[in-house]
Amino acid sequence: MKEDMQNALKYLENELEKIRAGKANIRMLEGVKVDYYGAPTSIEQVANLSVPDPKQIHIKPWDKKTIPLIEKAIMAANLGFNPQNNGEIIRVIIPALTEERRKELVKRVKQEIEQSKVNIRNIRRNSNAKAKELKDGGVSEDEIKKLETSIQKTTDEFISKIDKYMEVKEKEIMTI
Repeated sequence: MKEDMQNALKYLENELEKIRAGKANIRMLEGVKVDYYGAPTSIEQVANLSVPDPKQIHIKPWDKKTIPLIEKAIMAANLGFNPQNNGEIIRVIIPALTEERRKELVKRVKQEIEQSKVNIRNIRRNSNAKAKELKDGGVSEDEIKKLETSIQKTTDEFISKIDKYMEVKEKEIMTI
């Protein structure tokens, strides 16, 4: 159960890292697929990504012929970025977030947080069902109650961790 809850927490961390908070991060381009010789290929596999400063991402393709394909893929991903190239590298300038956009991002974070809480509660429900099945195996009701109490305590700990992620991410997004 703890392992499943830990995996749910890791998934949340990954999703929250993709949500930009005004600072450049190569994870913002995660999931962008470039049409590389007819096959959709992740951008990390066709270029070197770097963050020289908090406001831009540099993309240095290994094959210069792919520059227009990478630009097209970034535009198609609809991330709100406008890539610029100089024939060598592609620069993705991270625009400053407006107040409205910040609120949208906080709303998206809240959706991710709520989904993670639902996942944790589903794991708790499944664990409680397995605990009740132990009754058929001859385990006493007192032991089952202790197990259910332990399951609830663990669930509360993970929900608390998720709430902390929400506080940190919301503060990060709303800070100018």
